[in-house]
Amino acid sequence: RARALFDSILNSLVTMRLAKDDQQSAEPRETWGRRLEFVLASIGYAVGLGNVWRFPYLCYRSGGGAFLIPYLIMLFLCGIPLLFMEFTVGQYTRLGPVHSLAKICPLFKGVGLATVVISYVLCTYYNVLMTWALYYLLHSFSPSLPWQSCNNTWNAVGNCSTGFPGNATHLKSANLLCCVIVLCKCFFFYSSSHKVLEMTTGIEHAGGIRWELFGLLVLAWAIVYFCIFKGVKSTGKVVYFTATFPYFILFALLINNVQLPGAKDGILFFLMPNWSKLLEVQVWVNAAAQIFNSIGISFGSMISMASYNKFNNNILRDTYIVSLANSATSIVAGFVIFSAIGYMAHIHNLPVDDIATDGPGLVFVVYPEVFSTMPVSQLWAPLFFIMLLCLGLDSQFAMVEVAVTFIVDGFGKKVLGVFKRKELIVLAVCSVGFLLGIPHITSGGIYVFQLMDHYTAVVSLIYEGFISPRSCSLAGVRRLSVMLEKMLGKKPNLFFRVCWQFLSPMLVLVILISSIVQYTPARYGKFYTYPLWAEVVGWFISLVSIIWIPLGALHELWTTEGSLLQRLKKSITPTVDLEFVSEKPSGESIALFAAA
Repeated sequence: RARALFDSILNSLVTMRLAKDDQQSAEPRETWGRRLEFVLASIGYAVGLGNVWRFPYLCYRSGGGAFLIPYLIMLFLCGIPLLFMEFTVGQYTRLGPVHSLAKICPLFKGVGLATVVISYVLCTYYNVLMTWALYYLLHSFSPSLPWQSCNNTWNAVGNCSTGFPGNATHLKSANLLCCVIVLCKCFFFYSSSHKVLEMTTGIEHAGGIRWELFGLLVLAWAIVYFCIFKGVKSTGKVVYFTATFPYFILFALLINNVQLPGAKDGILFFLMPNWSKLLEVQVWVNAAAQIFNSIGISFGSMISMASYNKFNNNILRDTYIVSLANSATSIVAGFVIFSAIGYMAHIHNLPVDDIATDGPGLVFVVYPEVFSTMPVSQLWAPLFFIMLLCLGLDSQFAMVEVAVTFIVDGFGKKVLGVFKRKELIVLAVCSVGFLLGIPHITSGGIYVFQLMDHYTAVVSLIYEGFISPRSCSLAGVRRLSVMLEKMLGKKPNLFFRVCWQFLSPMLVLVILISSIVQYTPARYGKFYTYPLWAEVVGWFISLVSIIWIPLGALHELWTTEGSLLQRLKKSITPTVDLEFVSEKPSGESIALFAAA
């Protein structure tokens, strides 16, 4: 009997040991080489082109300095708490958004898949911005900046001048978009003849592929691939440059711009408070939308990046660093942009309001025009477009990584059986993204770009931004507290618990309702309205991501046993193990070894 007992215990130990060896033999999850790499990657993802071209314009249009009040309120009541929540979920589960959210709240397992779809659709056209930046960067090394004069084939005679005589508004410089009364495509960016877009009259006229842009789109995706193909090990090294270099250029531009004549007028225009704007609901909606878009909440990227952290990494500290760095960058960018716009208004004797704009028109039309009039323009132009590339690439890395993490977490063994190496999986993801980006580089591609941006980054994201926090809060603030206590050794304070449970979801709900009530169809500029079929395509793009949320909930309720009430209760019960298992031998293991 003693012999039989010994053999039984020994066999159990061998089985346990083999199981542990099998688990360790599987490819372990990567981790960031240093904590700084995670922080830089997160800041690089959060600080993107929106900080440069959207926040400054949004600030002046929504009340100037007064806009900072709703912006900071939304930052502390929505941005910081929800980013902390996403970091918590990713770091504790060590999974991407699809599988981590499914474990936190099975009823909303479709939310994770929706975040993956949104991020991937977004990255297919976001890289087109990098293509345009590369085009400008290459042309900025010319002996003279090509948008600097009217002696070019893409400039229309009679509507283009190298300057503004007095306060004439019927002419445009070689590149300036904002001051025109008549609609004209005589510019380096919008030209209908030889330059960047070769823009057509509408989305119904697609035109041909711009082969120069096609080659640069290949180059843009190649850059993305070679920066992330080794996972966080390679990305972590790249962000040391891409996340820090833009700050050197931004501060250099700030020092240069504030010394220009008229810069003071532009900065005052940017900051002058209009307190009456605080009574408008849309201003608060704009503030919250900017926080969500800029920090990257509900895209799944922050969950993915946090999943590569060590288990006890101090994510609370990282949350504050990322959030505050992002907002500070937006404000500094506002000073840089509006000091330059004030300078342009001064030299052309025009109101600042005539030149202020947002979106691609700011960084690819207005700001290049600023360089053409600045001293040492051949230096500032390349540096500015390299800065844009760095800002965009960091965001692109994170969005592509979401898709790669989803594939590896969900289908790792099967996919690796086909592709053999993870590098080939990344190549396949980048290749599909490249193919989906081709419609954006046709002559009518700018209309496709605007349509995709409206229905992906606005409509889908607002709905997803409401559901995603609820999927975590339904799992229970107590369970989130347990996760943090296991990782950091202490529970979150009362502020975070109240925000997770009440304040953040209520604020996001108000944004969702306001957006539905004030919904307007997509437009391009002030003149072009999309045809009905394009609107239908836009809504289809939104549904491609949103549809997974109700489908995931219905699937969970259908496959769960019991009455409807029992199914609902089971569906909001987390399946993630809240008991952290230490790698040290447990008391039971020690007892078994002693018995053996």
